[in-house]
Amino acid sequence: MSFRPAGFRPAVFGYAVALAFALTVSVVSAQDAKPAAPASAAPPAAAASAEHAAAPTAEASATAKPGDAAAGAGKAAACGACHGMDGNSSDAQYPKLAGQHESYIVRQLTDFKSGKRSNPIMMGMSAALSEQDMHDIGAYFASKASLPGVADEALVEQGQTLYRQGDTARGIPACMACHSIDGRGNPGAMYPQLTSQHAQYIEATLKAWHDGTSWGDDAHAKIMPGIAQKLEAKDIAAVASYIEGLHATESGNAAPATP
Repeated sequence: MSFRPAGFRPAVFGYAVALAFALTVSVVSAQDAKPAAPASAAPPAAAASAEHAAAPTAEASATAKPGDAAAGAGKAAACGACHGMDGNSSDAQYPKLAGQHESYIVRQLTDFKSGKRSNPIMMGMSAALSEQDMHDIGAYFASKASLPGVADEALVEQGQTLYRQGDTARGIPACMACHSIDGRGNPGAMYPQLTSQHAQYIEATLKAWHDGTSWGDDAHAKIMPGIAQKLEAKDIAAVASYIEGLHATESGNAAPATP
């Protein structure tokens, strides 16, 4: 894994200059309407995320097959307006979905549809989706690559410390404990991918969780709000910027996340 500080943004990343899903984050989904809370986000590993609400029931899950990325391409067309056709949103208020875990996307869409996660746009977009549609859309975005982001060099040191070490004195766990050292997350536990996620989206989600927004009432959904409430504004800005600059090397080998 390597790290890209501001000033080295590749041409291909002209996409992501502005801020759904945390947690993934891998998300996943669009930004919550209410100010408050973490971003599948988020989540930061923690980005990123408290984005978890009640999981689909076993009965419902039994009716859906693993997602088909080819089938999901057409179903995801409407998502492209905000999230980008390949899942790399050009507007930083909307999260990147490229590379996000299928299971995480399905969970967020399920929660939007049920109203457990509140966002007027996403609630409307998910209303007509079947569980199979959600899996197919999730598989489509999971098959795409997230374009690398850049971070503010002035915030890298503080952001990296919080992401990798946390702050035991304040009871803040390391983001990478859930979201992994390179931000890839944990699909089995439905902790979202945070790699290269827009700092604006991560920051807005963490602030929302900090201020009381929740993405559900189950134990999983309470993880990120509890962490975000211990973060100060400068912590949120630093870790959000660090996450945007976080990415894996082409070889897949981990490398120091330093400028």
